Amino acid sequence: MAGIQQIVPSKKSAAGAASRRASLLHRMRGQKQLMWMSMPIVAYVILFSYYPIWGWTMAFQNYRPAKSFSEQEWVGFKHFAFLFSDATFLNVLRNTIAMSLINMVLGFVTAIVFAILLNEIKHKLYKRTIQTISYLPHFLSWIIVTGIVANSLSVDGGIVNVLLMKLGWIDGPVMWLSEPSYFWGIVGASHVWKEVGWNAIIYLAAITSIDPAQYEAAEIDGANRYQKMLYVTLPGIKSIVVILLIMNMGWILEAGFEVQYLLGNGVVVDWAQTIDIFVLKYGLQVGNYSLATAAGIFKTVVSISLIFAANTIAKRLGEDRLI
Repeated sequence: MAGIQQIVPSKKSAAGAASRRASLLHRMRGQKQLMWMSMPIVAYVILFSYYPIWGWTMAFQNYRPAKSFSEQEWVGFKHFAFLFSDATFLNVLRNTIAMSLINMVLGFVTAIVFAILLNEIKHKLYKRTIQTISYLPHFLSWIIVTGIVANSLSVDGGIVNVLLMKLGWIDGPVMWLSEPSYFWGIVGASHVWKEVGWNAIIYLAAITSIDPAQYEAAEIDGANRYQKMLYVTLPGIKSIVVILLIMNMGWILEAGFEVQYLLGNGVVVDWAQTIDIFVLKYGLQVGNYSLATAAGIFKTVVSISLIFAANTIAKRLGEDRLI
């Protein structure tokens, strides 16, 4: 009798699996146009995102470009062990995490505040003008942006020094780009200026989806303008904020490359170097491809782990999830 009870569920599970496969094939046949349309994207992702992963094997070798794959010397986790015992890499890791967190916090806060304030502007032409001006810097390359930042902070006639001296806040010009303690703040402010308008677009779209009846109900209850922003607008875009936060957790080790490389100099190198610059230095300048690959693998593994961790935390808190 027990044997029969064991056989019957297995037959049901097999039948269920066959039914699901048939349903999947039926849906694929019904959407074959979409399947064909997606093939170039799938091929692009496989070719440029998954196929190059075989190069990760260099991290476990003393890779020499002149030798074939079978002739390479395998060293296991030697390069990973060196990374976490190397004071330079630990300093680079500190810089990367610090600047990334500064960019993330400033980016989130300024974009949300800017979107909420912009939403409160009732004059449509003025609102559109401000929005257009705010996201135009997004389309500038970092070469141009860092040039503007360097000129603004220069000792000889930089607008920041001139303005601060006119206000009496400083007695003489400050060498902003030669002070290590200022560098992280300058990078964060540059990211905000460049991206705040662009980042606010998605929050503005989320705000427009809030039911106007909620604002009317809050007004009837006596809520003023600021209370409506606090108790209606912010809760209304909470799900979007959580999803974007999960997505940005994967970029926690992506503090940037261009702005640090272009604004950095020998005086602030201990505060400016990031993992991307470290990989460039050891991969191309020093020629240690194995160590550079190991650093890249570390960054990728940490990023993926943080995405899943943030997604799990959001699930346990009852918030919207990405996965």
